[in-house]
Amino acid sequence: MAEQIPPLEYPDAERIPAALAGPSSSLEGLRILVTGLGVSGFPAAVHLAERGAAVTVVDGDAERDETERERILSVFDVDIRRGPEHVAGLPPLAGDAAFDLVVTSPGWRPDSPVLAGARAAGIPVIGEVELAWRVRGTNDARWLVVTGTNGKTTTTTMLASMLTAAGLRARACGNIGDPLLEAVLDPELEVLAIELSSFQLHWELSMGAHAAVVLNLADDHLDWHGGADAYRADKGRAYHGVHRACVYNVDDPATRALVEQAEVVAGARAVGFTLGTPGPGEFGLVEDLLVDRAFIPARYSAAAEIADLADVGAAVGTDAPGPHHIADALAAAALARSVGVEPSAVREGLRQHAPGAHRSAVVAEAAGVTWVDDSKATNPHAAAAALAARDSVVWIAGGLLKGADVSALVAEAAARLRGVVLIGEDRGALRAALAQHAPDVPVREVDLAADVSAGLSAQRRGAPVMEAAVAAAGELAGFGDAVLLAPAAASMDQFLSYATRGDLFTEAAQAWAAAHGAAETDRARPAAETDAP
Repeated sequence: MAEQIPPLEYPDAERIPAALAGPSSSLEGLRILVTGLGVSGFPAAVHLAERGAAVTVVDGDAERDETERERILSVFDVDIRRGPEHVAGLPPLAGDAAFDLVVTSPGWRPDSPVLAGARAAGIPVIGEVELAWRVRGTNDARWLVVTGTNGKTTTTTMLASMLTAAGLRARACGNIGDPLLEAVLDPELEVLAIELSSFQLHWELSMGAHAAVVLNLADDHLDWHGGADAYRADKGRAYHGVHRACVYNVDDPATRALVEQAEVVAGARAVGFTLGTPGPGEFGLVEDLLVDRAFIPARYSAAAEIADLADVGAAVGTDAPGPHHIADALAAAALARSVGVEPSAVREGLRQHAPGAHRSAVVAEAAGVTWVDDSKATNPHAAAAALAARDSVVWIAGGLLKGADVSALVAEAAARLRGVVLIGEDRGALRAALAQHAPDVPVREVDLAADVSAGLSAQRRGAPVMEAAVAAAGELAGFGDAVLLAPAAASMDQFLSYATRGDLFTEAAQAWAAAHGAAETDRARPAAETDAP
């Protein structure tokens, strides 16, 4: 019998209703509050109400069209309360009744009035990960968990592709793909490739994955977590209770420190991945080969070839994969090998992998200028990887920095910058960093009125901003430059999401390219900008 790992410390853990265990036990008599009517809150509310709980859903957004979800929930008599007045504190129930449990969606900050009110009242709060772990019942699909500051989605989809290539019934889920709760209720699945954000892990208490990886650690979401230490601790929850392998980044020692601090099942191994030559128990590179020295019998004297750099390039749609792409592939391979996937399936999974949108995607080329959409670079660490992959860049940056420091990012990228276009609410920090570390690089700012998107649909919100940014970048760019959208910041100040930000950039870039055809391919950078570092 597997060793039982104690749950993470949580003052109200003992109050979590035991009836949650299993997918079909009755929840009759339980009053459960679900925060958010989105991609995680909706399936949670449906599942809990189907099992007989009296469910209340609160959502501060009363404008978003949720007609279909509300119609379905009404069948189960779910009490839906939408609007800012319903999230100003813990919502009341009739008489002296109180909630028995709160299930929160990932985006809700721990200090939000609803969640703070619940904790003050001694009502336990869990998230979708804890809920899914408790209700999985007899579903014995192995959990392979992927987290980290950057590269989560690419690694998870690579992993799912490898598992499928091996003939396993697998699915990418969690922060991408299907909601985790829906995945664990599918009895046909054998392995779950699960991307988890720090928000999701914050509310996790008892998960015990088969294997997990923290890809890297850099400051992000510090405003949500309250500081770097809390952010890293939440990432480290992925390793808690691991049964087979804690995969870590040899080149990012902070990830190994999380492994060393984790409570795991006896026999679980630490498995490193590195861009250098791997030691025993590690994955890494030997010339252009990706090799395994962890899950082979002779790991102290031999290595098993699992893929090569061309396979990684095929996986991400480029002939020259960047270091971050290679690291993601190694991490995915380590997780896949932990469940017995053969090297041939690792290689085939990379070859069959379809790269995700808004990740270093070339969206237009004209007049010697390449336009690259990396809108998914929502923090400085991700933006640094995108900038490092290009030699001469006009950079479009800015948005909500979430408390992150951009000084090191700008200092590292300064020699590659041919121009910068700043957008978004937190332009000041980027402007100051550029003045200090890249004073000769020309900078343009898109400073449009807050109501510039008035009257536009949600998907078009921010279009005037992006059109102005692309126009300014086109003026700065010369032959051989890449215009790179890698904002290093979240999008919600001006756009619906990072995806719509990328879509609007793609649309504007392609319009620019259509207006600057082959006849202008000899276009050169203005003389005054030629010597910019």
